[in-house]
Amino acid sequence: MIDPQSFLYSLDTETGVATITLNRPERLNALTFEVYRELTDTFARLDQEAGVNCIVITGADKAFCSGGDVEDIIGALFERDSTGLLEFTRTTGQLILNMLRCRRPIIGAINGTTAGAGAVIASACDVRVAAMSAKIAFLFTKVGLSGADMGASWLLPRIVGLGRASELLLTGDFISAEEAHRIGLYNRVVEDGLVLVEAQSLAVALARGPKRGLEVTKMMLLREQVLDYQTAMDAETAIQAELMEDADFREAYEAFVAKRSPQFE
Repeated sequence: MIDPQSFLYSLDTETGVATITLNRPERLNALTFEVYRELTDTFARLDQEAGVNCIVITGADKAFCSGGDVEDIIGALFERDSTGLLEFTRTTGQLILNMLRCRRPIIGAINGTTAGAGAVIASACDVRVAAMSAKIAFLFTKVGLSGADMGASWLLPRIVGLGRASELLLTGDFISAEEAHRIGLYNRVVEDGLVLVEAQSLAVALARGPKRGLEVTKMMLLREQVLDYQTAMDAETAIQAELMEDADFREAYEAFVAKRSPQFE
């Protein structure tokens, strides 16, 4: 059973949608060492958790996530030696790796201020549904660090293109929800009070889909970005032929013939 102590977690057993809510609203849902650890473990477990077909991650109150907590993390890092600092950066990177490796679709319900590590977590989601108030910034250069943090310089160019990613990571400036949507960082923008409803509605639709088909789609989207076109084509033809033997493919056909909605396994 998944039972984190540093954020909220729920699973709708009827729809198969799991919801993670970062829950430190008094700190704009800033991350602590414990939140990092539990998020990393949770996404690793959600990859295998029975009954979970889609995941939504959001934040409580007026923020999605403002990044690392200045008191709990930033200040504490000055007390670490080089080995301890590398241990921390590897920990933060592992969270993003676990999100990318998780076979279930992840939808970010971006409900407000999203900054630093929070912006990278949002970028690691497969789809981002944002509130009108959801300003976002990759703040790392603002605090004297590299914009290449937690995989941001790998993720962001693949979402918005190299030029726009360069500007966002070099300046560290906030951009509005409207601008983020215009450049493709946000998939959808809705009124503030509707963001979680919209994200969960999309999650339910995905959760009803073919689990194996969605898993392979997510995997191939990531894998093919580093393949040449011939290798990518070979990989797609092989995996698609395999899926044509899957029960869900037959179910989709039989549902079409019978003029009913498919009931995927």
